[in-house]
Amino acid sequence: MLQSLAVIGIAAAVIYVFIPHDESDAPPLKTVDYKVELTTVRRAAPYPVAAPVGLPDQDKWRATSVSYDGAKDNAWHLGFLDPENQYVAIEQSTAPSDKFVTEVSRSATKTDKSQKIAGATWTFWDGPKYDALVRQDQGSTTVVMGTARYEQLVTMAGALESKKAAPPTPTG
Repeated sequence: MLQSLAVIGIAAAVIYVFIPHDESDAPPLKTVDYKVELTTVRRAAPYPVAAPVGLPDQDKWRATSVSYDGAKDNAWHLGFLDPENQYVAIEQSTAPSDKFVTEVSRSATKTDKSQKIAGATWTFWDGPKYDALVRQDQGSTTVVMGTARYEQLVTMAGALESKKAAPPTPTG
């Protein structure tokens, strides 16, 4: 019985080694169009909602996820892959700031480093999984975080435009 098991093991090893494994056959990452969600969230959220406008190499930034949860502290999420295929996300919420940033950045910690980007002061948080740039707004916290290089996080933060939807005009 052991001899049979050894023969089967050797055969399986030979097949595994000599049969090519092409991992490029993985399905391409699905991109999302977030414009409708953004318009809807800008009407619903109690704060000006952030989204990028005029990113350099905009066609190379791919939106991959979008969500809004009004019941969970008005949490807005917009995820991207940058031109280097690294993850960058915009997160906003009315939740308590430190708790929110720690949660979305997967345990990043606040540093003493801050930087003015497009006229706003952002604080750098350093994390084991994601690094983050954090901006305190009146009534909400905005986080740009991900696996991307610091320069890419700064690029995204600089491209953000925060606004609320204009109230509907009366007809009549």
